[in-house]
Amino acid sequence: MTTVPVRHWGRWVTGAVVLALLAALVYAFSQADIQYDATLRFLTVPTILQGMAGTLLISVAAQALGIVLGVVAAIMRLSRNPVARAVAGGYVWLFRGTPVLVQLLLWYNLSLVFPEVWIPFAGSVDTNTIMTPFLAALLGLGINEGAYMAEIVRAGIASVDKGQIEAAKSIGMRPGRTMRRIVLPQAMRVIVPPTGNEFINMLKTSSLAYTIQYGELLLSAVTIYSNNLLVVELLLTVSIWYLILTTVFSVGQYFIERRFEYSSVSDASSVGDVLRRVLPGRTR
Repeated sequence: MTTVPVRHWGRWVTGAVVLALLAALVYAFSQADIQYDATLRFLTVPTILQGMAGTLLISVAAQALGIVLGVVAAIMRLSRNPVARAVAGGYVWLFRGTPVLVQLLLWYNLSLVFPEVWIPFAGSVDTNTIMTPFLAALLGLGINEGAYMAEIVRAGIASVDKGQIEAAKSIGMRPGRTMRRIVLPQAMRVIVPPTGNEFINMLKTSSLAYTIQYGELLLSAVTIYSNNLLVVELLLTVSIWYLILTTVFSVGQYFIERRFEYSSVSDASSVGDVLRRVLPGRTR
């Protein structure tokens, strides 16, 4: 009698355990004293919608600041100037190595170190006057994000064939124009996917700004459940909004990636093709 071995039994056992755990979790939530109708009802109340708008605003602004700082820091790290490399390396080391929550609190309490700051055309100004929760959140999230973007941009630039840069130099193209017209457009294929992930992560990380009283989504929920004590219900409301936002921007990321994947510059088959697109008439 031939015995037929059971194939992949581990998969079936693992699947059964996972399904059992999910069933237990669903049962626990179904039996808990949670008003799910309140969760849905609070999705569209003005306070929550204002918090959602605040989350979008700080996320977009901080990500934009992070991208600008990341590009500058990446170029500095690739520079032949040892001072520029050291400054950029120190920036990345410092802001990647400390928690973003600590950085937010430091910016918000900057007046304890600098009671006054000097602003061009305005002179000395009280730090508490200008260091609003929004500005502290923007600086804390944006500068921290810039350290991560610097490594992403540096990897993208390093992925471009060095022969194209040498070819651009051979026809007298300046380094700045070479970076703008040849290197960065092709590096975008490597830069865009992790940048999209960073922005989605920024949407969620922005919730830390509630600790400095910036009016984002989580602070709006905390303000409401401090009065009605519907803690879990409001946290579920916040979770639903975060899922909606991340889903929408994930779809947008997909189409942006496709756009750069099929860009004309990135599809060039040779150094000459790229240079002819950039400098027509000069590469014959």
